[in-house]
Amino acid sequence: MRNLKLTLAYDGSDYHGWQVQPDRPTVQGTIVHTLREITREKIWLHAAARTDAGVHALGQVANFKTRMKIPPENLQRALNSLLPPTIRVGAVEEVPPHFHARWHAQAKTYRYRLLRAPICPPFLWRQVYHYHYPLDEPAMARAAPLFEGEHDFSSFGTWDADEKEKSKVRAVFSSRVQPDPEKQELVYTVRGRSFLRYMVRKLVGTLVNIGKGSLRPEDIPRLFEARDRSQAGPTAPPEGLYLVSVEYPRP
Repeated sequence: MRNLKLTLAYDGSDYHGWQVQPDRPTVQGTIVHTLREITREKIWLHAAARTDAGVHALGQVANFKTRMKIPPENLQRALNSLLPPTIRVGAVEEVPPHFHARWHAQAKTYRYRLLRAPICPPFLWRQVYHYHYPLDEPAMARAAPLFEGEHDFSSFGTWDADEKEKSKVRAVFSSRVQPDPEKQELVYTVRGRSFLRYMVRKLVGTLVNIGKGSLRPEDIPRLFEARDRSQAGPTAPPEGLYLVSVEYPRP
């Protein structure tokens, strides 16, 4: 059996998230269907992260096992010719038999885009969170690094249903808010070992509340201690969120 690793980009707007669901289009379901057409095998696809409905990816990673002997570059071409244009395969690589896209991931980077322009162009509304109201952007920039470190993120997320470990302690390596004046955007970038479900969107919602003045940067330690989702900010919309990259140990 060969173990093949896919690096994927997709626009999540038309999908009900990554994970297969009955009678609903999903990213995983669409790719698995195409792989089964090509291989004539019962393929199962494991992803590094289960993105939610409406969330996008620039560097999602997935792997599957197959007896098929097609070279990786030929499989990449076949997949991109059969998949809808909202999903692209950036690379196909053969990896060791033990490799698992989710369990061997060492870090993931997410990006969230807030459009600050007065009007959202019609071709951008499914790619950004349009928030044109006043925000204290320097306060948001001061608050973002306070999420760094190892903390119990109970106030900022929930478990996946099949999560093996029920601890909500997560390690965040970097957390930054930066303006992009050219695009009239405020961009939040966070890198960590792993994330709770909705965690990045909840962090963004909390930062927006700090920008609005209903929370202060000094409140973040209190939110960690509270372990209560109702005290943090709301869950930001999915449209602005991107899984940028996944990191693995070097061979």
